[in-house]
Amino acid sequence: MALLAVEPLTPVDWPVSFALIAVPLVAAFAHGPLVVAGATVFAVLFEGVLAGTPCCAGRSVGYLWDRHYVASYICTALVGALGTVLASHRTRRERTLADVRFVAEIAQRVLLRPVPRRIGNLLLESLYLSAAAEARIGGDLYEAVPTSYGVRLLIGDVRGKGLLAVETAAAMLGAFREAAHDEPDLASLADRVETSMDRRADRLGGSELGERFVTAVFAEIPPEGHVVRVVNCGHPPPILIRRDEARELDRGRSGPPLNLGMLVDDPYQVDVYDFRPGDQILLYTDGITETRDSSGSFYPLLQRLRSWGPLPPRELLEQLHHDLLAYSHNQLQDDTAALTACLLAEEPSAPHPPRAGSGEGAEPG
Repeated sequence: MALLAVEPLTPVDWPVSFALIAVPLVAAFAHGPLVVAGATVFAVLFEGVLAGTPCCAGRSVGYLWDRHYVASYICTALVGALGTVLASHRTRRERTLADVRFVAEIAQRVLLRPVPRRIGNLLLESLYLSAAAEARIGGDLYEAVPTSYGVRLLIGDVRGKGLLAVETAAAMLGAFREAAHDEPDLASLADRVETSMDRRADRLGGSELGERFVTAVFAEIPPEGHVVRVVNCGHPPPILIRRDEARELDRGRSGPPLNLGMLVDDPYQVDVYDFRPGDQILLYTDGITETRDSSGSFYPLLQRLRSWGPLPPRELLEQLHHDLLAYSHNQLQDDTAALTACLLAEEPSAPHPPRAGSGEGAEPG
């Protein structure tokens, strides 16, 4: 309508209808090739209407075949052809990206399987956030495995990015899932995973052998006692959350990251902490504590946990998720993973009904 109103006011050698050349190109950004081709035909026909109708041209005769309008027809057709090719190429790339995302989601389900919501008297929950919107998996990893020795937990962070980090994470998870059922204590479990990672690094070879390491925390909550055992391999210490406190479980005895144990002869140390009913342990990667706000300040995890108070595992990680995004203004700088386990209060056992002939209510003989 605007062109119909303005076109009669413009000279023939400067037709406003020349702006219709942009229609196919604009359509190519949001629509498929068929729509772009249709928009091209519409634009050319509309230019012809404006040129050939005297009332639209503002003169007593039409200028359907004037050289300026003919140039508009040709330019619009060429731009439309280019837009059709671009729309076809964009559509193929979008389909390819959708396929890649689908494969990545399947890979994440295999690599980072959702942990069971409940194992015995433990409630568990996990969180994974990718720094890149297009990505679904990376070098952060977690796992929870029920074994005869108790529930064994793992959180880890592979150095570096890309396919090598994903392959390393997959190798470590495979080693942990297998060894967790066999090794009788947590230090032996860490040693066995370390051996597996060393063997894999030797097979890979290359000049970056010394840099392919994984920081990790192994934790074990045995079924027979209210304790949690922790082996820290160069990773941020887990946090114990109670009704009246939130504190780091760190006695300064962290071992080297996995795949660097060859440089240190000291065995991995197992730290034991009280773990009462209602307590919750939070394992996380440094993507959380290294999240920055607009001023460059790091995310104050302990301060946030203390201000929220004790929350059930799902609510805790949901709150953490939303708070991280708000703190960073939806601009996470690194991948983030978290795993939490809460020990349920013991349910009182139901009283046994009195047996006939004994105790209260027994009829006298």
